[in-house]
Amino acid sequence: MRAIQAAGAKYVVLVAKHHDGFCLWPATQTDYSVKSSAWENGQGDVVRRVSDAARKAGLKFGVYLSPWDRHDPRYENSAEYDKYYAADLDELAQNYGDLVEFWLDGAGSAGHVYNFPRIIEELRTYQPNTLVFADTGLFEYGDIRWVGNEDGNIPYENWNVIDRHGFLRWRPVESDTPLRKAHWFWHPNDEASLKTVPELVSIYEHTIGRGGQLMLGLAPDRRGLLPETDARRLVEFGAAIQRRYGENLIAKEHIRTNDTTEAALDGDPSTFWSAPSGSHHAILEADFAKPLTFDHALTMEWLNDGQHVANFRIEVWNGKGWNTVVEGGAIGHKRIDHFAPVTASRVRLNILASSAEAHIREFQVFKIGSDPGTP
Repeated sequence: MRAIQAAGAKYVVLVAKHHDGFCLWPATQTDYSVKSSAWENGQGDVVRRVSDAARKAGLKFGVYLSPWDRHDPRYENSAEYDKYYAADLDELAQNYGDLVEFWLDGAGSAGHVYNFPRIIEELRTYQPNTLVFADTGLFEYGDIRWVGNEDGNIPYENWNVIDRHGFLRWRPVESDTPLRKAHWFWHPNDEASLKTVPELVSIYEHTIGRGGQLMLGLAPDRRGLLPETDARRLVEFGAAIQRRYGENLIAKEHIRTNDTTEAALDGDPSTFWSAPSGSHHAILEADFAKPLTFDHALTMEWLNDGQHVANFRIEVWNGKGWNTVVEGGAIGHKRIDHFAPVTASRVRLNILASSAEAHIREFQVFKIGSDPGTP
């Protein structure tokens, strides 16, 4: 958990039961669980261990309870299995504190038709505030949508609102990918599959840097611990991100004014600047006392009133006019852009089009150059 926290994570989701059907808590509805194990004389509870460790480290906790079950004979009978699955869900929802996320998928159903309305009703009975992860095919039941791949990449212009069957719903993107290349589970003598720091930084910038959130898959070894190499890589990953985005040149160097734009230039995401009410175009500018060199920009929208920015440019003053270094569409929660190094005493966020007045939490620039974390 200390390594996970060092990577910058906010919470942990434990696979409490995967497709193999083995329950990592002493489930009352089956003997195929830790209670039948020699581990701790059948008195152990992995879910309890992980949830306690997460909260001790200041991390929130959630669970994945796979609907598919390749072991339990009740799976052949939809009504019986749905009853069993609901009982499992009840135990997880009632006995391990607040769950921040419930990971829901319909992978490998083998002909079984899941009763998703019942699953969500069961969860909400005991955990009304849990975020449900699901793909867009289950959009009626989910709060977070799947990105559509397991590559650690949001490959499209990312809007939080999706349209399904004529309904608009707020469904932010979650991108899931393993820390190891191409597989989710631990294997012996497999250190070569561990993703490098530059690869992880690239994943960060193509997920979090495109307005989504990153779910990084971690695999314990036979000791029930993360391998030392994996734990060390998480720490290195977190350090690389902090090094890259730890010195915001605008917050540090811009010429302060008494203007309301300061709320977007102060390095504090809890404050925000608003464009004039009803506007669809606005400009946010930062000036420096002397020219500065930078090659990355980070922009954040305040989303309580929705995601508004549809087209923008980041521009620098060349002494005679404004040069565009970035042109993009959606911003959302957080957007990271990189470009060839520029040296300028003025930089601005030029919002060319927005569905309503823009609200900007942060406009930041950085000089990253040849940082070893660069992909």
